[in-house]
Amino acid sequence: MYILGVWDGHDSGAALIEGNKILYAANEERFTGRKLEVAFPRKSISAALEYTGLKPGDIEVVAFPTTELTKTISRIFPWQKENYYKFRRRKMLKPRLETLMRFTKYSMTTIGRIPLSATISNFAVSREMRRIGFSDFKIFPVEHHTAHAATAAFTSGHKKGLVVTIDGLGDGLSGSISSFANGSLERLAEIPARDSIGIFYEQVTNILGMRELEDEGKVMAMADYSFPFKFEENKLKDFFEVKDCSILAKYGPLKQYDALNRISWSMPREQFAYMAQQLLEHVLQQFFAQLHERYGFSNLSLSGGIMSNVKANMKIRELDLFNSIYVFPHMGDGGIALGAAMWANYELNGVSAYDFNIYLGDEYDEDNILSMLRKEKGIDFALESDTHSHAAELIEKDNYIFWYSGRMEYGPRALGNRSILAKADSETVKEKLNIMVKQREWFQPFAPSMLQEDASKLLEDVKEYNKFMTMAYRVKKGRSEIMRSVMHVDMTARPQMVGNENRQYRGILSGVKKESGYGVLLNTSFNIHGQPIVRTPEDAIDTMKKTKTKYMFLNGFFVENKLSR
Repeated sequence: MYILGVWDGHDSGAALIEGNKILYAANEERFTGRKLEVAFPRKSISAALEYTGLKPGDIEVVAFPTTELTKTISRIFPWQKENYYKFRRRKMLKPRLETLMRFTKYSMTTIGRIPLSATISNFAVSREMRRIGFSDFKIFPVEHHTAHAATAAFTSGHKKGLVVTIDGLGDGLSGSISSFANGSLERLAEIPARDSIGIFYEQVTNILGMRELEDEGKVMAMADYSFPFKFEENKLKDFFEVKDCSILAKYGPLKQYDALNRISWSMPREQFAYMAQQLLEHVLQQFFAQLHERYGFSNLSLSGGIMSNVKANMKIRELDLFNSIYVFPHMGDGGIALGAAMWANYELNGVSAYDFNIYLGDEYDEDNILSMLRKEKGIDFALESDTHSHAAELIEKDNYIFWYSGRMEYGPRALGNRSILAKADSETVKEKLNIMVKQREWFQPFAPSMLQEDASKLLEDVKEYNKFMTMAYRVKKGRSEIMRSVMHVDMTARPQMVGNENRQYRGILSGVKKESGYGVLLNTSFNIHGQPIVRTPEDAIDTMKKTKTKYMFLNGFFVENKLSR
């Protein structure tokens, strides 16, 4: 049975599964060029079919998540979500009624599913599928946090454990707690949308002048530039409490937004960010300590947008209560197309485990790339048999390189197939990369990739290998010089620990280790700031030319830009 998952909201996308195999998964932003796209994922669906050689008639089930009132309205009137997309991403002049628009949004956040909303959403999604050629399929709606939980439980590798989802909101909830054992995923408890710590963090992001649902990671990074203070001195400390294995908000979303605005008015941005991050970490530590005490599971699987906060995830790990903590790498709403497909497969066929890898997108063969390169002007290229050794050599000579190899990664992180790579110990190369390509804010750190066998030599508290950059670790004393371009001001880093799952990428790290003694690199996503990660070879060449980057490795071809700086 072929099951297609589709998501038509924030960071829309599609995923295709058969049996216990994930055949393809990608997000619409990679095709449209609009970061965190909200349009119906027509291009992602088409790409999934093209990659697998299937036709619409081969798809028996179309699963989709979220049938709450606000999402249903946006399906009936798609222009509404398009307008909000431009508003949220600040792609327009500031509206005169900005405050009213935000209050309207937050007044509706606690409304979940109502009678007829699921029926209307079923009709709207089915209509869109028929418009793109689908005719004989079963429509399968999936509750929002069930989709999140499915991704965490079914890809974790855990035979038994606790599954927790926390995000802004979806279908009237901001979180869920489930058990997973003997192939069965069972909901134990829920956190209402009214008590959303995800909405809290989203509001803080907005008040700091950043884009909600996009720049929360910047808030986390900025927080470390504040002078630290004890939690008892935190002016936000009573905004949330943890009681009986639940998170409870003092205020509803409207009053909370007003209170946050008033408090932030009298302090530096860094201090306000610190208070929000400190509160989040404090709440989550208390919450997971209570969950462990009540339910007693030794394994923990996590998903939902809040679980993209790698510093909070580190604090959960440092409780030292769980033997294994797994965070699904596409933890935000961009991953719930896959979650919906997985839940449908679980309900219909009993499948509850997948041999998960992150490389689930498009791939281009040698002939395709050669044909494209021959049409390009201003570049030299050659096919090489040992690209990873050549790449390591260039990196060790203080160059940054573009690296494009194999299938595109699924999710927000570049993990060795669509990456920009540089030395991990060079501030000079890091600054050059940031000025010429990434243009990140001064307070945002870069992240490292490292050989998994070197992780415990460079980082504290490495008990299991984190392959997906979903958690922060503290850099060991005496290793800061080795890691100075990939660690934050507080001596933490967000690593990818590379085993044998990506041999080409491991080859580069091994080559660097021969020269420097450690297999560690600066790894950042292959894109210009504010744009999606590159998808096609044409995207890669275009980015190379726009940034005047000199060196790129393109699926076995070494490409040199004759117009580089």
